[in-house]
Amino acid sequence: MRWTTADIPDQTGRTVLVTGANSGLGWYSAKEFARSGARVLLACRDAERGRAALASVAADATVEPELVELDLADLASVRKAADEVRERTGDGLDVLLNNAGVMGPPKRTTRDGFELQIGTNHLGHAALTWLLLPALRERAGARVVTVSSLAHHGGSLDVDDLNFQRRRYDPMRGYFQAKLANLLFAAELDRRAERAGLDLLSAAAHPGMSNTELPTNSARLRSIPGAERVVGFVNGLITQPAHRGVLPQLYAATSPDARGGAYYGPDGFGEITGFPKEARTSAKARDEHLARRLWERTAELTGIDPGLA
Repeated sequence: MRWTTADIPDQTGRTVLVTGANSGLGWYSAKEFARSGARVLLACRDAERGRAALASVAADATVEPELVELDLADLASVRKAADEVRERTGDGLDVLLNNAGVMGPPKRTTRDGFELQIGTNHLGHAALTWLLLPALRERAGARVVTVSSLAHHGGSLDVDDLNFQRRRYDPMRGYFQAKLANLLFAAELDRRAERAGLDLLSAAAHPGMSNTELPTNSARLRSIPGAERVVGFVNGLITQPAHRGVLPQLYAATSPDARGGAYYGPDGFGEITGFPKEARTSAKARDEHLARRLWERTAELTGIDPGLA
């Protein structure tokens, strides 16, 4: 299967929300949705960078894109953004693309006291998804696509210590955990939506190794002199361009052949580069008991009742 952006079906009449849309995979996703006729809402933490991304996406859009301020590391911001999206769309959202993320920072916490990576990559996105369910329920064939990573294969998850209060924190260990949580959440959402009889598909995707700002942002957060420049140079040498890395998540979000509960990634060696295909998941990512426990713990930590038994 050599699926490309040329295979994206016409998105006219559809409304799409993309988190982390100011750069990298999020920006490319927003751009392709807008080119295909969708009304695109770019959810960005940095308002200035968000406005710049909005202008560049608008250049090729058939429907004027819109900016939504969203800080996934702040549940108050997540609630505000969800309310704003529901109001603007009249409770009509076709695609939620949970794309934003952070990787490998020193131990830091979100505004709500969560470890930064699990708080941003998983808890913030889970909260946003649950708060937007009323808007997703109203659109036939709605989709939620959550971006995970090859790194999930190295992950383990302690549901009772997601914030590393008892375990020793390591930046990459935290990242692996968060990406495993993304996969568990996507699969559990699909199972619960199916049991509830919702016309809602939840899938996950990963970009292989793609040239985005994620590694350089990680180096910047660690404040190592010269590391940002070196990481950026090496990343450019060994990865595929972001416009190729974005294909699995666009496939999951738009292809009529995408399946609920599935996980998509590149088809090349080691799933590092290539065109979309169904990707491998770790045994832990397929653990339904662990997924249920994570779902319940996430509801406790965020204080949100998703309303899906």
